[in-house]
Amino acid sequence: MSTAQRPRAFAAVDLGATSGRVMIGRVGEDLLELEQVARFPNGPVRRPDGLHWDFEALMEQVLDGLAEAVRREPSIESIGIDTWAVDYGVLHGAALRAEPFHYRDDRGARGVDLVHARVPFAELYARNGLQFLPFTTLYQLAADDDAGEAGTVLLVPDLVAHRLTGARVAERTNASTTGLLGVHDREWDAALAERIGIGADLLPPLVDPGQRIGRLLPAVAARIGADPPVVAVGSHDTASAVVAAPLASPSSAYISCGTWGLVGLELDAPVLTDGAREAGFTHELGVDGRIRFLHNVTGLWLLTETVRAWEAEDGAPIDLPELVARAAAAAPGVPVFDANAESLSAPGDMPARIAAVVRANGAEPPPTRAGFVRMIVESIAQAFANAIGTSAELTGRRVDAIDLIGGGSLNRLLCQTTADRSGLPVLAGPVEATALGNVLVQARAAGVLGADASLEDLRDLVRRTHPPERYAPRR
Repeated sequence: MSTAQRPRAFAAVDLGATSGRVMIGRVGEDLLELEQVARFPNGPVRRPDGLHWDFEALMEQVLDGLAEAVRREPSIESIGIDTWAVDYGVLHGAALRAEPFHYRDDRGARGVDLVHARVPFAELYARNGLQFLPFTTLYQLAADDDAGEAGTVLLVPDLVAHRLTGARVAERTNASTTGLLGVHDREWDAALAERIGIGADLLPPLVDPGQRIGRLLPAVAARIGADPPVVAVGSHDTASAVVAAPLASPSSAYISCGTWGLVGLELDAPVLTDGAREAGFTHELGVDGRIRFLHNVTGLWLLTETVRAWEAEDGAPIDLPELVARAAAAAPGVPVFDANAESLSAPGDMPARIAAVVRANGAEPPPTRAGFVRMIVESIAQAFANAIGTSAELTGRRVDAIDLIGGGSLNRLLCQTTADRSGLPVLAGPVEATALGNVLVQARAAGVLGADASLEDLRDLVRRTHPPERYAPRR
């Protein structure tokens, strides 16, 4: 094999709301593969002042994972980091002031009132293009009593990059989820920040996917056994996932499905209409300046929280794939509830809260666990179908297929019911879309696929190496 043909290796740090992974990605002309070298749990921790992330424990896992990646593949050329959105830490000097708050902590409600008293939501939408979510960063910052002190606000992926390199930057795709980035110029809206009491000097310089963030600090390089640079990728995990969504045509919609279901279309320009605002559609930035016009739908969170409650009740683990298989065999005539009901947004006793939502609508939940799971999956699928239909109406774009990527693509019942309820074919996979997108942006930056390779070129490699499974609608 010639040097030009030899696969080149990159490390992807992919942190989700329930677990994190470190992956090795190998890329060549007709090769795109992942090797998982570390997987570890992640989730909220309760402190006296609310829900937080255990960031120090997370960093230890990341460093151990990178060390294992280098042990297995010494030729790793760079590291890319993606995580969930909106949550942040504040640096005072070189120190992290406190553990980042978890987005499901209820302090955001106070921030909503503070912000909307100064800037009406309609004006916010015109400036940042974001749907209303009470945990958006600007609401969290408004409720943060210490955020006004001198320091630097770093979102979680930027905070990880800082620990690795010492750099203080904000990657633009994740910055677009804060509510403080202009939807038109894609720069920090300093005037908006000051207006709601957030010092613009808290906001670090912006970088784009593909830019080098920096080399590893000496102590970090010594710990992991190598000194590759950290390269910015789509650090919002959905931005990376959509890079690897096949999206064969502009008529393809996508659903990035995990804890959340991010449902929408890829656009070149924003749709800042009253209808888009009222329907709760958001404009988040993607790689290469694309706009992810999408609606946040509660995804597999409902299922995982329900199973967690049943496991606590049983005192034993539940085989989720087997339970979903029984749900697929259950009678389809189950009630459908609003998957986005506000009462379902917090952890704790999910089966009882879902049952309460169902009964409030005059229906009765299925008596068996298989039927209950069927009801959850059908309800998520209906929410997906509704969001796809609304995105088509708001943009005037005809949708002819849905790419369902991420962990949800393994749930065959969810894929089929989404096809059935939307009336559109669902193309499922790749499962590891986020890590693949992370690796692809690094590979392009390294010149593996050509420095001028387009997103379409990257997606063509995904389609050739990870062909999706097709689910045709049955009704």
